[in-house]
Amino acid sequence: MTDTSDDRPTRPAEATGRPGRPGRLRALTEPRRGRWRTVAAWTGAGAWGVWAAVRFAGGDRIPGVEVPSAPLLALTPYVAATVPVPVLAALLLRRWRAAAVAGVVAAGLAAAVLPRAIGGDEPAARGPVLRVVTANLMFGEADPARLVEIVRRARADVLSLQELPPEAVARYERAGLSALLPHKVIDPRWGAAGSGLYSRHPMRALPPLPRTQMAMPQAELALPDGRRVQITAVHPVPPISAESLHDWKRDLGALPPARSSAATPGGGNAAGAPVRILAGDFNATLDHAGLRRLIGRGYADAADRDGKGLVPTWGLGGPRPPLTIDHVLVDRRCAVRGVAVHDLPGSDHRAVSTEIRLP
Repeated sequence: MTDTSDDRPTRPAEATGRPGRPGRLRALTEPRRGRWRTVAAWTGAGAWGVWAAVRFAGGDRIPGVEVPSAPLLALTPYVAATVPVPVLAALLLRRWRAAAVAGVVAAGLAAAVLPRAIGGDEPAARGPVLRVVTANLMFGEADPARLVEIVRRARADVLSLQELPPEAVARYERAGLSALLPHKVIDPRWGAAGSGLYSRHPMRALPPLPRTQMAMPQAELALPDGRRVQITAVHPVPPISAESLHDWKRDLGALPPARSSAATPGGGNAAGAPVRILAGDFNATLDHAGLRRLIGRGYADAADRDGKGLVPTWGLGGPRPPLTIDHVLVDRRCAVRGVAVHDLPGSDHRAVSTEIRLP
């Protein structure tokens, strides 16, 4: 019987110049896997990097991107909390340059957000203490008894109210608000447009800010030692559309600077120039360039000074992410002795109380 099998020695496939199947698969898949890793690493670094760039460039003030940027920038603390993700991903994928870029982005966002939870140095103010409370009443639906309790426990000298409709004024005053704070300058309006100021000390109305969409009354308090303090109840519209963004920027820009021309450079007040305080629902966080620009006109954010700048004041208990949009801005010469945030049933906001020592 003839053996028809080929008894010649078998040569490895590589020796024939024709690659075998396993080697061919490796040759095809390894470059693809490498490209995928590179794309994934740089996509993560780029996504967080674009957010950081828009935030530091003041995206809410840049034509062309301001409309989508304004509401999104309020989420910057949440983006900063997730910024380790692109760094770790790039490291795991062994893409060192992408990891380095993501690290720079992480450091930038951390520098922008973390100081709000740390607090800052206080000036050596030696004046009297003033206690300020601000509360958004959500169309006047906030619980009157709870509001009065917050005012009493905070020993508030002045209260700034937003979303104060005419029909709610009597309800809050009957609950005891007038007994604690007998002086008022209010501009109640239908729906969310009304605002008001209540005070323990005598106060007189100042001219209202011109052309604001919401009422933003201003008043001057006369303290027992003769000092004067000017306070504004702040409530611009939320910047959620092109039209409202325009109004929001205009209203923030209309707010007065902390110091008048009579204030002395050394920190004292010439001719009894009043200290200014802005308190209310700014519909803005410290990641909005519009609010930072306002603060740059001589103010300090009280919660930021006290290490409470990341405590949310709006959106708790709902599907939306909680945000810090209620603020008390004080003349930066004032010392912030404490800030507290209080739940306010019936409202989608929390009240903010601040204890301030005047210069």
